[in-house]
Amino acid sequence: MIRILLASSAIALSACAVGLRATPAAPPPIGLGPQPTGLAGYLDKAALQGRIILAPPPAPGSAHDRADHALYDETRALEGSARWQMAIQDNDLWRGGALKRYACALGKDLSQAATPATTRLLQRIELDGRTVGTPPKDFWGRQRPALGNDKPVCIPREDWMRTNASYPSGHALTAWAWALVLTEIAPGQADALLKVGRESGESRAICGVHFVSDVEAGRTLGAAMVARQHAEPAFQADLVAAKTEISAATAKPAGCGG
Repeated sequence: MIRILLASSAIALSACAVGLRATPAAPPPIGLGPQPTGLAGYLDKAALQGRIILAPPPAPGSAHDRADHALYDETRALEGSARWQMAIQDNDLWRGGALKRYACALGKDLSQAATPATTRLLQRIELDGRTVGTPPKDFWGRQRPALGNDKPVCIPREDWMRTNASYPSGHALTAWAWALVLTEIAPGQADALLKVGRESGESRAICGVHFVSDVEAGRTLGAAMVARQHAEPAFQADLVAAKTEISAATAKPAGCGG
């Protein structure tokens, strides 16, 4: 388990090195929570049991837990870097900041105006992420890394950090689910899309709001969720509509860099 965690740490820090050479896009407003959409997800609460699918979080004081805390301490040095700004952007699941990175990887605009069917699909996936991810968070109640210290994190310290537990990471769950579904929609862009999905999960540890093991658990549960969603007729119908839409879409995302 420690070997897996350290490998994840190396990946995250490698991504940091790349990010430090990049010119980041202007970050979206920070501290933005979920926005009302009028939509519902595809799954009900009984569809998946995260506390059965996932192993428990690392025990406090265990070698794995100590490694989690060590990476939190190490990545505080990234405050203000380009990779830090990317983590701020990846935090914004609800007003287009995170989605913009997927659009750049896809090479097509992802927005309500340009691709409404695909945007609707991704919004409903995010809603399912809350349905699937919240019960195991509440069950284990793991404290977030930013609590009990005043070290820098990439978003404002707010009360929800005390009440919304750390394991698994809901953002990492959604980020990986989006990457998997968009890869199914546009397999020719699989490498770029899955890279964004990985980086978006790593952003949660870089930001300082999750441990690496929270991110790993989020990815696991996100993959399980997508597999389960495929059994739902409504999901299948929306996926077909999104594939048709993206295949025909011509609008390119702006501000993606070279």
